[in-house]
Amino acid sequence: MVIGYFFISVAVVLILGMATSWVDRKVTALVQARVGPPWYQPVADVAKLLGKEMLVPETSRAMGFALAPVAGFAAACVAGAILLGMLITGREFAGDLIVLVYLLAVPSVSMIIGACASGNPVSVVGASREMKMLLAYELPMLIVLVTTVFRAGGDFRIARLVAHQQAEGWMLLSASGVIGFIVALVSIQAKLGLVPFDAPEAEQEIMGGVMAEYSGPALALFRLTKMMLLCMLPVLMGVLFLGGFRMRGWDILWSVLKYMAVVVPLVLIRNTNPRLRVDQITRFFWGPMTVLALAGLALAALKV
Repeated sequence: MVIGYFFISVAVVLILGMATSWVDRKVTALVQARVGPPWYQPVADVAKLLGKEMLVPETSRAMGFALAPVAGFAAACVAGAILLGMLITGREFAGDLIVLVYLLAVPSVSMIIGACASGNPVSVVGASREMKMLLAYELPMLIVLVTTVFRAGGDFRIARLVAHQQAEGWMLLSASGVIGFIVALVSIQAKLGLVPFDAPEAEQEIMGGVMAEYSGPALALFRLTKMMLLCMLPVLMGVLFLGGFRMRGWDILWSVLKYMAVVVPLVLIRNTNPRLRVDQITRFFWGPMTVLALAGLALAALKV
């Protein structure tokens, strides 16, 4: 039974992630006055990469280089199974939010390890940028998570966070919730590596950075991982701030609208901002975003 729920949850996250990726690319194309890709393009891209040969640089540490994308994809699958499995079945376990946050950090760490193991100086530069970004955006994001948990009575279980909002109202309907939502939205923009926070890849500067040496199935795994994160992070935002999701009757439409309420701003931010330098990103998250997150935490303590 558990294995069945795992595979169903992973399949749903993959499909929804690919669909969201297509929406992102389609909207981007329309903004740039292009037609954009057909609906099946994400599937075609992954299938094409899976059919190609994976090239391993002679200067690389082959084991770390090859296993990094597998580790990132595996962590994304487990995170998807926990998040979506709980929303589908209603089951929970103590500290599931902590476990989920830990698993969602693994894909970024795996990119850093893989890039460092590639032996390419350009990839190492990308890994350095990814590491600085990870240290930058995780701080305000963790403060926001603590804020939501604090307002829910100190419970780290996702189902309890949703139940609290259904009884007391959405987190977003409070001042601390609005602040937390804004900080979390910007933080997941960086976690997804979307413009203006795409410095670790930056094709025009460092030729793809962390992804420069990856090809074939390994690159496909990284792409799939990013698509899964593009699905899971908006879902997590909906759970933390928008009262969760219900997949019954008319509630399905309402859940889709909640999901799009997070996805649309991500796409709009991506298409209306220039790329930031990594030092600007670090100052931005350790400065204004952290201060704003702490202000939200203080307001939560005052029950505002």
